[in-house]
Amino acid sequence: MVEQIARDQGIDAGRLEVWFCDEARVGQKTQLGRRWAKRGTRPVAVLDQRTASTYIFGAICPLHGKAVGLILPECNIEAMNLHLAEIAAAVAPGAHAALILDQAGWHVSNKLIVPPNITLVPLPPKCPELNPVENVWQYMRANWLSDRIFEAYDDIVDHCADAWNKLAARPWTVMSIGMRDWANAY
Repeated sequence: MVEQIARDQGIDAGRLEVWFCDEARVGQKTQLGRRWAKRGTRPVAVLDQRTASTYIFGAICPLHGKAVGLILPECNIEAMNLHLAEIAAAVAPGAHAALILDQAGWHVSNKLIVPPNITLVPLPPKCPELNPVENVWQYMRANWLSDRIFEAYDDIVDHCADAWNKLAARPWTVMSIGMRDWANAY
């Protein structure tokens, strides 16, 4: 796959960056996370049934420890176009990105504006386990986004931005969570 993309783009395979992207909804309607507690006790956890939410559009390049994200109010083609532009800006000068993503409607639309330094590589249908960004969401929820009550929409956005910035500031975590031998074996 990587060699074919490099050949098609006329670049050395060593100048190809493998990126993964996905979106996650974060909102007031909370789910309980796991908690440590003394055996035989039931720790109190907060729940919220309100429905305000936002989306984290996240992309990682595990080989280089890069993370690019946007917090957006909707999940659609326009939002994906903004995300593609952010990813394109993060690709090293002279490099090309193979962006691996699922086949959501806004990922495969003909209305996408794909920057020239990105090639979209869709995953097979119904295979979320192949996308390490799914593990990024688990990590962020477990460490920064679960077991809390968001006061309002702006509070959700602030917490999402803070969580993403913490992740992006830890390239070793991005590498640890995201590295897949099958994607970087070239």
